[in-house]
Amino acid sequence: MGRHSLPDQYGAGGSDPRPRARRRTVAIATVLVLTVAGGTAAAVQGGLLSFGSSCRDEAVRLELAASPDVAPALRSAAERARDENLTSDGRCVDITVTARESYKVRDTLAAGKDPGVQVWVPDSDVWVEQISADGDATEVARVGNVASSPVGMAMVPAAAKSLGWPKKTYGWLELAGAALQDDSLKLGAADPARSATGLLALTRLTSAAGQAAGGETRAAAMMKALSQRISDSDGQLVETLPRDASGTEQGNPKRNQALVLSEQAAFAHNSSAESGDGLDFFYPKDGSPRLDYPYALVDETRLTTDESRAAIRFMTYLRKPEQEQLLTDRGFRTSDDQVSKTLVAKAGGEVPQPYTEPAGEPASAAALQEALGTWTITVQSARITTVVDASSSMSEAVPGTGRSRMDVTKASLLQALATFTQEDEIGLWEFSTKLDGDKDYKVLVPTERLGDSADGAGTQRERLSAAFGGLEPVPGGATGLYDTTLAAYKAATSSYAEGKFNALVVLTDGVNQDPGSISRGALVSELEKLSRPERPVPLIVIAVGPDADRAEAEQLAEATGGSGQQVNNPAQIHTVILNAIVAAGAQGGSVSD
Repeated sequence: MGRHSLPDQYGAGGSDPRPRARRRTVAIATVLVLTVAGGTAAAVQGGLLSFGSSCRDEAVRLELAASPDVAPALRSAAERARDENLTSDGRCVDITVTARESYKVRDTLAAGKDPGVQVWVPDSDVWVEQISADGDATEVARVGNVASSPVGMAMVPAAAKSLGWPKKTYGWLELAGAALQDDSLKLGAADPARSATGLLALTRLTSAAGQAAGGETRAAAMMKALSQRISDSDGQLVETLPRDASGTEQGNPKRNQALVLSEQAAFAHNSSAESGDGLDFFYPKDGSPRLDYPYALVDETRLTTDESRAAIRFMTYLRKPEQEQLLTDRGFRTSDDQVSKTLVAKAGGEVPQPYTEPAGEPASAAALQEALGTWTITVQSARITTVVDASSSMSEAVPGTGRSRMDVTKASLLQALATFTQEDEIGLWEFSTKLDGDKDYKVLVPTERLGDSADGAGTQRERLSAAFGGLEPVPGGATGLYDTTLAAYKAATSSYAEGKFNALVVLTDGVNQDPGSISRGALVSELEKLSRPERPVPLIVIAVGPDADRAEAEQLAEATGGSGQQVNNPAQIHTVILNAIVAAGAQGGSVSD
């Protein structure tokens, strides 16, 4: 299905937030939608339709579902149109506007169902793109935009001043990092799977991370921290702000001092009588993505000619200065060329924050999907079993540290453990040769939920911390890698947890040294048989030190859709684990639906 537009795509203000080249493409598609609609726009612009005050016959009634933030302005416009007897082809246009969360309408359309409306105004084109990419979804045809609002970061005044607002400007990665590094500054966001604001900001964050050294690891750590302060919607997110005038609300860790928010949402909050000192707003210097409020026809082929014409007639009505003012009064931008300083000031913006900078090229569908996949797999509750080499070679010193490979490995694993939440399930095995009778491995801590407690033994997290700290190389122990990997993978796949990110992490500093074990070829074959795409358990093999075989690590891991990594310093293990998780998210094949 094509994407359609009137010649002026930015319906509310005569300025398209997308580049001109893309506007020309959309303008060509305009011909198609106007042909289907009976040449409505041409007729409107040529004055061929009757816009008189008299209403002949019965009114054309349309249901319009709008994002909750823009619904009040559109409802006011619809009521004004009714009072003014707005007509299309001589028939009155009667629009009923209902506020509905954009992701909920998206879900209905994606299921191929009828949402019960003829027009849809979500807060972002990302929802329309998702529907358009799904061949089984109910079709929608975008024919314009009604407003826009940039996305940035809003903070209570005390927090903003601590980061140098308004004189100091930040990029997305710097801003999120600064907010998350301060334990007293809690950063909240709306779920990117349900919020275009959250998804657009996340995409900018991951894009910026990809251009910085070590940025992907930082981004993954930020996502993990941010996921613990997620709200279902932008409206619910604002409710997490402190309620006291100081902006701290001491003693309440659930309150956020900083929020990923749209300019309009900050404007609405600051305009309310209860907002106190209001919020200050950061506009990231590497660009604020825009909510662009597309105006779309739903299941256009089912609409009558009268309904199509009436729907487009109402969109042209929204371009009138009086209707633009309804949007501006509620904090929406109706032009990218002329940004209201009054609007920005009320939203918490101030010079030199770059609030007049253009939005730039919208994120591609691929970039949005990659960001969402990375987010899902990074923040999704995990079930991970960690298998650590305890052979005697782990007692060798790591150059320049004064510590053994095992000591550095333990410290890195404890660092990784700190990034997981109470809902994550983590376990620990160790291996060498003949640790448990003829077995080369021993289960030290079964894989269970970190927040669970056992009588007299503390929480799972505490048991794991103690077990990590107690790991020691086995004197004279060799590396029983193959039998251990097979046994651990069988256990991981047989205990697969639905709805979680399941994985097996094997750390070894050498090659298989058990002559009586399964061969490498046989192991690869068995791993391929056990691996099931519908129940993915990627094997992440980390080759530690110069004696380990990275090629072997990659061969074993790839048999399961996982990844093989090599680190010369065990201190890098934490980083490698995060990178492997990010890679799995980008591939989109390691998360259970």
